[in-house]
Amino acid sequence: MIDLSGRTALVTAAAHGIGRASVLALVEAGAHVIATDIDERSLAELQGERIETARLDVLDRDAIDAASALTARADILFNCAGVVHGGTVLEASDEDLDFAYALNVKAMTRMVRAVLPGMIARREGAIINMASVASSVKGVPNRFVYGVTKAAVIGLTKAVAADHVGQGVRCNAICPGTVDTPSLNARLAAQGDYDTTRAAFVARQPIGRLGRAEEIADLVVYLAGATYTTGQIHNIDGGWSI
Repeated sequence: MIDLSGRTALVTAAAHGIGRASVLALVEAGAHVIATDIDERSLAELQGERIETARLDVLDRDAIDAASALTARADILFNCAGVVHGGTVLEASDEDLDFAYALNVKAMTRMVRAVLPGMIARREGAIINMASVASSVKGVPNRFVYGVTKAAVIGLTKAVAADHVGQGVRCNAICPGTVDTPSLNARLAAQGDYDTTRAAFVARQPIGRLGRAEEIADLVVYLAGATYTTGQIHNIDGGWSI
C-alpha cells in the first residue's frame, strides 16, 4: 500500500478521465492534490478535503510562470495534459504537428522546469509523464502526429531522469493502451458510427476490453511512491504491445 501522506501532488488535465481518476487515487493514498485544468466548471466538482483546484492553461508559458506558488509546493507532478491527432504522415499538417508538440511535449517540459527547483531543494520528487504505447513502443496506424510526440515524451522522461537522479528526483512515463475516457468516446462519436468504431477498438485489445481510467490512476500512485524506479516507461495496455 503506497502511503503519500504529507506529500503534495500537482495534476494537469485533472477535470476528466485519467487526470480526474488520478486526483482521487492520490487523495486516497494520503496526498494533498492540486488539481489543474482549463475546464473550471468540471474542476470545481473535485473540491474536497485535501483537494484544491486551480485554472492552469499549460499551453500558456506566462500562466505556468504565474503559478509558481503552486508548482513550488509539488512533491509529485503528473503531467497528464495532451492531445490525440488521427491520420498518417501524408495527412498530418504542420499546424497539427505544431499544436501536438506544443501540448504533448513543450507544455510538459515547462511544467517539469517549474517543479524541479523545489524538488531539488528538498532532494525528493516524483515526475510522472503521460506517454502512450503509440510512441517508440509501438507503431499504431493513423496515429502519426500522436506517435511522434509521445515518443518525444519518452525521450524527455529519460533525459530528465538521467540529469536529476542524483538530486533525489525520479521521472517515469506511463504508456497506456486504449482507455475508456470521455476523450476517447468523443473521438469515437466523431467517426460517425460510434458502436462499430468502439467494437473495433475493443477487438484489437488482447485482454478483450478497454482500460479503465482508475487502472491508470493506480499506476500513477505507484510511481509517485516507487522510490527506486526512475527513467522507465511503464506499459499498461492490456497486452497490446506483447
